[in-house]
Amino acid sequence: MAGEKARPRPLVAGNWKMNGLRSALAEAKAVADALAARSAPCPADVLICPPATLVMVMSEILKGTPVAIGAQDCHTEVSGAHTGDLSAEILVDAGATAIIVGHSERRADHDETDNYVHAKQRAVLRSGCLSIVCIGETAGQRRAGQTLDVVVRQLERSLDEGSTSFNTVIAYEPVWAIGTGLTPTVEDVAEVHAAIRDRLTSRFGDEGLAMRILYGGSVKPQNARELMHVPNVDGALVGGASLKAADFLGIIAAYG
Repeated sequence: MAGEKARPRPLVAGNWKMNGLRSALAEAKAVADALAARSAPCPADVLICPPATLVMVMSEILKGTPVAIGAQDCHTEVSGAHTGDLSAEILVDAGATAIIVGHSERRADHDETDNYVHAKQRAVLRSGCLSIVCIGETAGQRRAGQTLDVVVRQLERSLDEGSTSFNTVIAYEPVWAIGTGLTPTVEDVAEVHAAIRDRLTSRFGDEGLAMRILYGGSVKPQNARELMHVPNVDGALVGGASLKAADFLGIIAAYG
């Protein structure tokens, strides 16, 4: 398996999903204020991906703070007759610096295939934005012993050849752990992240070694320190715990 060089700078990203009215801006501002008040710079990059309705206002409110703003999805095209959809370019224009693609909820609820996720990632790369590409197995696939096969297949089919350590982040989220309170063992996480790293380095060489691989799935302050220091875990994609400033800051604190 691929050995590790110096670890990439960690990324802690919050995915607010379909949560967050304008009143939730106070939570994001509290995170930014707390990080700005640190005596030393934050040792991790911090990102919040709110609903699309809040991307512009949050990017304006948090401009110049340690918190960047991203989006949760995008369309594959630049523009056109796609009512209700938003292109990567529109989201970047609104202030997004990163866009999540291929989240398990999009794959399940909207029947998004690996090929479609690939097209969306290509759109994010086209826009100059950071792509966060999600992969992960279901409970049934896990019980059948298919975890590594599923994860590597999704990784292979979802990633564009233009992926680099500067424009791409991988997020491994075991689907069965999202929002359930369940988490894999440290050994399970290490095994999957090592397999992801091996495939990335095999395909992209040194760029694959430098790509950040996030862990997501019931990450909370109580387990963050243990999970964030597993080999090849370069941060977290956080769901529910990112909605409350205290919880999100508790996860970020895993890095000191």
